[in-house]
Amino acid sequence: MLQRKRIAVVLPAFNAETTLEQTCREIPLDIVDDVLLVDDASSDNTVQVAKRLGLRTIVHDANRGYGANQKTCFREALKTGAHVFVMVHPDYQYTPKLIPAMASMVVSGEYDVVLGSRILGGTALRGGMPAYKYLFNRVLTTFENVMTLAKLSEYHTGYRAFSRQVLETLPLEKNSDDFVFDNQILLQALYFGFRIGEISCPTRYTAESSSINFRRSVKYGIGVVNTATQFRLQKMGVAKFPIFTPAEGKK
Repeated sequence: MLQRKRIAVVLPAFNAETTLEQTCREIPLDIVDDVLLVDDASSDNTVQVAKRLGLRTIVHDANRGYGANQKTCFREALKTGAHVFVMVHPDYQYTPKLIPAMASMVVSGEYDVVLGSRILGGTALRGGMPAYKYLFNRVLTTFENVMTLAKLSEYHTGYRAFSRQVLETLPLEKNSDDFVFDNQILLQALYFGFRIGEISCPTRYTAESSSINFRRSVKYGIGVVNTATQFRLQKMGVAKFPIFTPAEGKK
């Protein structure tokens, strides 16, 4: 707990057998109350490793996609009664050592969402981020800041912390089951007026780090442009889209 607030960590896993234990070793269990792993039908021994580590584990019966994995993560984590939720990739691309700092920013009440930014520290390329991914990151982030009028350093990190109110308010089930889910949830948070903070996070790309190929990256980029365009059109009152329309009875 932090200041009497329960902290939950969610691990959206797919073929993370070789890095899961190393990731879990750095999770600060002195403040983290619940750790939940959702396995998206891995073909390796991720589930066996998770169970050996004593993690609460949920297994999809078929591969549903990265976005669908997060939907299960957050839906099930909300049932724990936690107040702050931190998503950490179990491929050890992001260090769990920053969980206390990110959770503290949410617990403080100053931020509703906190991102671990690989760009703020200026070490993304030195940390192994492929040059084309770095270029895509910068171009797409610039476009999104123009469309949303925000000033985030990046929208594409997979290291995030959310308040309970955010996860209960956003219409997450209307989002994609694919990788663009990551982008949709951030633009939803901005659309509904939640405050987003950032913290510098080291970049770590290794052979074990999960990464989408060039073709999937292009598909993701197109999804990002579409989402940002929908955001601006709905803000202007020109059109209306389900992902920016709250469920009945919500904010």
